[in-house]
Amino acid sequence: MKKLSHLDKKGRVKMVDVGSKPATEREAVARGSVYMKKQTLKLITDKKISKGDVFGTARLAGIMAAKKTCELIPLCHQINLTSVAVDFIIDKKKNKVDIETRAKCTGQTGVEMETLMAVSAAALTIYDMCKAVDRGMIISDIMLMEKRGGKSGEWKR
Repeated sequence: MKKLSHLDKKGRVKMVDVGSKPATEREAVARGSVYMKKQTLKLITDKKISKGDVFGTARLAGIMAAKKTCELIPLCHQINLTSVAVDFIIDKKKNKVDIETRAKCTGQTGVEMETLMAVSAAALTIYDMCKAVDRGMIISDIMLMEKRGGKSGEWKR
């Protein structure tokens, strides 16, 4: 098992020093889902949610969250994102919206946390914009799907 890198020799939390690592192209993809009532999904797709464009707002929230990851997750490095994409897949059979995010950078550390933050913020925004009609929505299955770049190379779920 790998040693935890966020602890010093005395067991105290520290930020990992990535200064000597080479900058490489890095990319990550994350996914999550929001389950809801059939009527809620129809209101979203018909653009009849009173707060406005659910997907447009959730997309912006996801992008903004990716950009602010280092401000919200204590030991994340500030990185220069080169792109962040947030996409939605509507599943009418299961009354859910799947969210997929993709982020890229050229740097010394990866973008996994940024994609996970983007999915989380997009899902929470969908919940916030629709809670007046459906407080029972379920946000679930937020996970890293793949990552590329860096010393550890490629990983896929």
